[in-house]
Amino acid sequence: MKIFDENIDSLSKRSSLLRLSAGVIAESLRNGNFKSAMKGQGIEFRDVREYFPQDNVRSIDWNVTARMGKAFVRQYEEDKELHVFFVLDRSLSMFAPSKGRSRIETAAETAALLLFAAEQNNSSVGAVFFDNKITFSTMARPGFHNAMTIFSRLCRVDENIKPGSFLPNALCGAEKLLKRRSLVFVISDFRVGGWKTSLARLAQKNDLVAIRITDALDTQLPEMGLASFVDVESGKSKKFPSSSKKFKKEWFEYARKQVDDWQSFCTHHGAFPLAVSTADDCAVVLGRFFASGAVR
Repeated sequence: MKIFDENIDSLSKRSSLLRLSAGVIAESLRNGNFKSAMKGQGIEFRDVREYFPQDNVRSIDWNVTARMGKAFVRQYEEDKELHVFFVLDRSLSMFAPSKGRSRIETAAETAALLLFAAEQNNSSVGAVFFDNKITFSTMARPGFHNAMTIFSRLCRVDENIKPGSFLPNALCGAEKLLKRRSLVFVISDFRVGGWKTSLARLAQKNDLVAIRITDALDTQLPEMGLASFVDVESGKSKKFPSSSKKFKKEWFEYARKQVDDWQSFCTHHGAFPLAVSTADDCAVVLGRFFASGAVR
């Protein structure tokens, strides 16, 4: 199916404004509200110094000791850099019709804000993008150039996306790419099965924020009488009585249950759920989320 979203294309034109809006989010990340932030999840070699009796003998650098003729120990410092990683859903369901902007535009703007916030903090950033397959992946690396590479890919949309969602595999791929504890943002509509085990495993080793992109049509249907609905992933269509009060109630309750179950699963497995609607101001929602201390 050929896809092109002018709103995604305009993302690059709004980069300066998005970078400015990301400032509040960047400050929240600097405050160290995450287990991964400023907590010394790794150590890096700094220097050697002369051995003292109270030092652990296992820290002795035997090569330097042999050269100098007396004992020297290796000194380390904590790696306090925050590593940020994105798993972004670009499957067909993210392009489903909406009253306003699409899910994919909302997801792209959300990712861009978080990316710029991480870049402003000099964080290492990495990503996996997917539709029915992995379309882009990169390990977390520091630097402006790497962040802009990810942003440029964020602004590009495949014009021939095929049905299917690779979310479970993308989560597994992220786990393999991550070499140390990271702050992981999974941005998706989660309208596919099979992702729970992979997400739970990823959340065990990282600080994971699951961002679910929602739309008003998920819960509220316009009155169109007997209307045809098409599943963009499978291509199957079915008619539903959209004006029926009973059907509209069932539609609402089903959608609400899906979100409630998703939130419960995330919370139970140590992930932090955040729902972002296509009608929301992404910067405001993210700012409130981080400022609230929801992620500690």
